[in-house]
This record gives sequence, structure tokens and C-alpha cells, in this order.
Amino acid sequence: MSHASLSPAIDHHAPTTQPVPVAAPPAELTLEERLTLVEAEMTARLDEAAVAYEVNTAHIPTEPVDLADVVSLPLTPTLQPPPASYTTPVAALLQRAHHRLLTGGWCSGALVDEDGARCMLGAIRAEARGDSGLEADAASVLLDAIRRKFGDDVDSVPSFNDAHGSSRVPMRMLDQAASLADARGL
Repeated sequence: MSHASLSPAIDHHAPTTQPVPVAAPPAELTLEERLTLVEAEMTARLDEAAVAYEVNTAHIPTEPVDLADVVSLPLTPTLQPPPASYTTPVAALLQRAHHRLLTGGWCSGALVDEDGARCMLGAIRAEARGDSGLEADAASVLLDAIRRKFGDDVDSVPSFNDAHGSSRVPMRMLDQAASLADARGL
């Protein structure tokens, strides 16, 4: 008796599951009945494939993607027209500053960088056009909006701006500050 004859023959290339044979529908079924049977079979196959996909990908860690993070370049004015202006001066200034960052770019660590991008305060200053009182009021409302969202630990608008690696949060805060200023009638 040879050693090979003691172990059963194993076909390593055979599938581990055998397809379930589907009986052909009888010829006397109508087209609608046959379509209904095929639809039920396809639904069962799709459900099985969905479960297999979930099982096969359950170990892959994923994080949800915020679409605001996908767009990282400033939009040109032709692609992003300015929104309708607020009627109150501080709100309108904050909205213009938001639009300036949106179209001209955002930076951290400087009021204006070498490419012309601005930080939050740099955009406010540019849009205030020399009106230091209006600039101070806008910066004050912006700091208030930031502290409402992030707590009283935020020291200043520049420190908040520089603490971020992208424009997403600073831009959102400028927009919220404009809304807050408008609600206050400023």
C-alpha cells in the first residue's frame, strides 16, 4: 500500500461552494411570471454579494470625508460670485472678507503672504478700507463667534487663524460671524 493511496485526493482548484442549480421555469409561465422569478433570483444574488462585500471590507478602517475638505484651492471670482450683501456694515464687511478669502486665498502666519492670500484679520483689514472702527467691530464680532463655538480659551483672531492648517474652519467662522453681526444689527 503506497503512502499516496492513504490520503484522499484533494482538488485545490475546486470552489469551496457549489452553485445551487436553478430549475428552469416551466414553459407554460408567462413572460411576466418568468421575469418575476428572474428578478427574485437576482435580488437573492445581489443580497448575497452585498453581505460578502461587507464581510470582506469590515477590517478596513475608514473615516467619513467632509466634502469641504476636498476643495482646497481658492475659487476664482467668475466661479464664485459674491453673495447678496448684508445691509448692516459690520455684517457686510465680514461677508466681503469671507468672499476675499474664498477668491484670493487663505494663509496663516501673516496678514498677507507672498501669493497675496490673506489671513482672517488681513481680509477684514483689506475690506475695511482704512476704517479702523469698522475693522475693530468686525474683529470683535468674529472673536465672539469663534469663542461661542470653540470656548473662551481662544486668545485672538490671529491665534485662531494660525491654529488651522486649512481654510475650511476659518472661512466657516467668518460666515457665521457675518450672520451674527447681522442678527445684532451691526
